Amino acid sequence: MTVTELKGDKKRYLDLLLLADEQEDMIDRYLDRGTMYVLDDGGVRAECVVTDEGGGIIEIKNIAVSPGYQGRGYGRALIDFVAGKYSGRYSAVQVGTGDSPATVPFYEKCGFVRSHVIPGFFTENYDHPIYDGGVLLRDMVYLRRML
Repeated sequence: MTVTELKGDKKRYLDLLLLADEQEDMIDRYLDRGTMYVLDDGGVRAECVVTDEGGGIIEIKNIAVSPGYQGRGYGRALIDFVAGKYSGRYSAVQVGTGDSPATVPFYEKCGFVRSHVIPGFFTENYDHPIYDGGVLLRDMVYLRRML
């Protein structure tokens, strides 16, 4: 298993990006300014996009594992890779997600704790309702992990 930085043509993995953020214009808001990593294990299995948010904080803006490979540790491996790569240069890594039983527990198992909430983020920024784990997403929940 290897993780490499993708330089150029990040949209060739649009199908993976859309698994984590289902509206392309929202992906466009961070893709160019972010650093994208792909995890290869006999083929690309996962990706993540990391941005510098200032104040010693990096953010995982997008992280997705190909559906046939979910639950095999690839997501956690990418998070651990990011934490290791940026440790010493940044104080924390954060993620923003919907308040869903499908995602929040995953991040908590990876060492993240709830930080803050942006009320109405999903309802105000997406052109259609977003559901995750059977839950209609309204607020963006931020979780942080110290580096």
